[in-house]
Amino acid sequence: MVKKTDRKMERQRRHLRVRRKISGTAERPRLCVYRSNTNLYVQIIDDVKGYTLVSASTLDKEIKTKYANKEAAKELGLLIAKKAKAKNIETVVFDRGGYIYHGVVKELAEAAREGGLKF
Repeated sequence: MVKKTDRKMERQRRHLRVRRKISGTAERPRLCVYRSNTNLYVQIIDDVKGYTLVSASTLDKEIKTKYANKEAAKELGLLIAKKAKAKNIETVVFDRGGYIYHGVVKELAEAAREGGLKF
């Protein structure tokens, strides 16, 4: 009998594998992405101190599209780049959170690059 794979567990395993290699510092913090069925969440984290420096999500008032789709990802990428620029953060390490670099995650990353973040 073939067992059904647990997609959430597989994503968490991929995320841990990526996190072994990626860590955010004060000079180059980590841009972390979380994608739920309904919303997108983005944080810029300093892993040395354990602080979240900047955060944004599709639940924010600045975002007009309130779903986890490509238009919302584009708006969210520009918003997180604007907030990071306000805190003098220019370069980050991109942490895709175990998700495939495709679709919504890719749109968010490209919009953050357009907004001025370097990674």
